[in-house]
Amino acid sequence: MTKFRDEPADVTIQNTDRPFRGRVWDVHNDTILFAGETLHRHYIAHPGAAAVVALDEDDQILILQQYRHPIRERDWEVPAGLLDVPGEDPIVAAQRELAEEVDLQAATWDHLLSFTPTPGSSSEVIHVYLARDLSHVVTDYVREGEEAEIVPHWVSLDDAVSAALAGQFRNGTLALGALAAAEFLRRERAA
Repeated sequence: MTKFRDEPADVTIQNTDRPFRGRVWDVHNDTILFAGETLHRHYIAHPGAAAVVALDEDDQILILQQYRHPIRERDWEVPAGLLDVPGEDPIVAAQRELAEEVDLQAATWDHLLSFTPTPGSSSEVIHVYLARDLSHVVTDYVREGEEAEIVPHWVSLDDAVSAALAGQFRNGTLALGALAAAEFLRRERAA
């Protein structure tokens, strides 16, 4: 197998400012020197996120329907949330989100993948974990805003993969998470 990976780039940042500061993320305006040329780039400075493919003993994946204002839809997704604390380990955030969003905890955790959903416009990295050996947990977390209307649903992992490939939903984290979980289980069971 050919080995390839993303590589850090040494780019000179000549100037940076933040024309917008938000509750969750800021917009940066950088002036950079790249290949001898001065370029101006705006991007969202994002703290990152963690997502959970929660799988029960029957290979059913937990998906959530939640309103997302930028796309004006109630999309299907997996439990996920921001890395709220600077320097927070993504698996800790994933465990917190699973408990807060659906009152579950998992005894078995595996890292599936990390990806940059929009590298041309955001610094966001989403870390996706497979959570198994699930059990109910009681939390004092109060779901507000869009989270107050989350609709949980269990669907077979095979159906989630088929739905992703058929374009039945567009949430990238759900699609990548389902595909990665299916491949993870295939390899685990073949070993």
